[in-house]
Amino acid sequence: MSKDLVVNMLKENGCRITKQRLTILDVILNNDCSCCKEIYYKASQIDDSIGVATVYRMVNVLEEIGVVSRRIFLNELPDDYGMDEKKTIDGRKAS
Repeated sequence: MSKDLVVNMLKENGCRITKQRLTILDVILNNDCSCCKEIYYKASQIDDSIGVATVYRMVNVLEEIGVVSRRIFLNELPDDYGMDEKKTIDGRKAS
């Protein structure tokens, strides 16, 4: 999806297009980030005024308008959670 299309979708949904939002969008579109913390890390290297909450809010907005989708697998949690098989969030085994 192109950046211009996403920006237009954000505007149509009443979002202000700020420098921070554009930076986060660039990080999402140009990198293979697997979580909000990774997006935050990369975005904060570009603009240190970007906070974790800003990233989470932006990702939620992008999810609401259908630009991104959330993929959650319990086996991606740290080892100290003791998960040893791939399961979806509802507890069923993933295929």
